Amino acid sequence: MNKKKITNLSLKGKRIIMRVDFNVPLANGVITDNSRIAAALPSIKYVLENQASLILMSHLGRPKGVSNPKYSLSPCAKELSKLLSKEVLMAKDCIGDKVKHQAESLVAGEVLLLENVRFHKEEDTKTDDAGRKAFAKKLASLADIYINDAFGTAHREHASTANIAKFLPNGHGFLIEKEIKFLHSAIETPKRPLVAILGGAKVSDKIPIINRLLEKADKIIIGGGMAYTFYKAMGYEVGKSLLDESLVSVCKDFLKRGKDKIVLPEDCMGTTAFDFGEMKVIDPLKLYPRDEIGKDVEGLDIGIKSIEKFKNTIESAKTIMWNGPMGVFECDETAKGTMAMANMLAEATDNGAVTIIGGGDSASAIKKANLTHKMTHISTGGGASLEFLEGKELPGISFLDDEK
Repeated sequence: MNKKKITNLSLKGKRIIMRVDFNVPLANGVITDNSRIAAALPSIKYVLENQASLILMSHLGRPKGVSNPKYSLSPCAKELSKLLSKEVLMAKDCIGDKVKHQAESLVAGEVLLLENVRFHKEEDTKTDDAGRKAFAKKLASLADIYINDAFGTAHREHASTANIAKFLPNGHGFLIEKEIKFLHSAIETPKRPLVAILGGAKVSDKIPIINRLLEKADKIIIGGGMAYTFYKAMGYEVGKSLLDESLVSVCKDFLKRGKDKIVLPEDCMGTTAFDFGEMKVIDPLKLYPRDEIGKDVEGLDIGIKSIEKFKNTIESAKTIMWNGPMGVFECDETAKGTMAMANMLAEATDNGAVTIIGGGDSASAIKKANLTHKMTHISTGGGASLEFLEGKELPGISFLDDEK
């Protein structure tokens, strides 16, 4: 990636506007996981240490283009103040005369956090190009230099992630540099064997990455809800389990092309009744071999033989990438397969393997298992990491200036 870095830019005495990803989980207005804020600290501190003032912008949730106190970034300003041991100013909007005056009043070392950029519909790709670019220009007018350090939103061509780069000298921060380094080396120059673990609900989300991994990986472990469409492709009954009938033929093709690479579960933990609202098992879970799933059964986790089979595959790996849980990990009873995988990866790291977690639910599962510290790298962007590994260009990076 030959894009300008934050270290290539002269920051002293300038106002820097930085896109960060503060899309943190909240419970009653309290941040329950500050890891995304913490991930931005190296770039934030670098700007302040270089005697510049800093304007931060982010989204939070999906307010659908209207101001909504539920999605205010105010809790993030308070949390960042604690992490920096200095006051972080909070704007009431992200554009407008008052915000511009606040920005222009900043002195070196001061930090201003703009209000949620998604309070304006012009931020989104659903807006026409002219509206989005006009909004980006207003954001750009607040500063002298733009830095993107929001890897989690780099796959979106939004005003604050990509279009703003057209109006200011720019570069990327340390977090994006770190993400690209790990993900690029994992797919292009990995220590081998390279084992990819793909889970989650939908096969449709993973088709491009499976195509790429059939060329790049030594083994591809498939679990989670997406495994049942592969079962159907093999001629098995899947009962009430997740199934995408439209992709059965695609999975047949994958199995044919990857007969020596694709590793599927041998069994599953299933039930005839599960409450997804309460995330609660109603009828007792039972172990079902993959060729004995009844018509009234819903598979919700991988079984004992699957865990053992996957462990045998992982033990020899030198690079492991994981994206997507093995089952409904939000419920303790159906999280055992996912937790077993988390422990396998922790052990693999101890044995010298490079372990890369692709953000999203996989990162949440690692956190639930209290094994975050054991992984080599946990991506801050589930969708962005998948698209990068698929070989797609990420607008939040491709729009930045090239390094000369």
